[in-house]
Amino acid sequence: MVPVSHFLILAAALFCIGMLALLVRRNALIVFMGVELMLNAANLTFLAFARQHGSNVGHVSALFVIAVAAAEAAIGLAIVIAISRNRGTLLIDELRTMKN
Repeated sequence: MVPVSHFLILAAALFCIGMLALLVRRNALIVFMGVELMLNAANLTFLAFARQHGSNVGHVSALFVIAVAAAEAAIGLAIVIAISRNRGTLLIDELRTMKN
């Protein structure tokens, strides 16, 4: 049986990698992947504590986070595709405003 601390260390590492991608990278797709990593780290934390306490609350919370992540990915990628077609770039520094 793997202790909960190992899951929490993995979740912290995933969250830090996602935060690093969010802060360092300039490409919008890499930023979205960083946000997805952070949401998966939150899911891992919910599931680790649910395993420790033997309740289903963590599983339900993880399911809601997965649903939010799917909606965020669909809407976010649609916005990225629209901006890419309009402006021709995915670099965040060049997309300061939503105006033409």
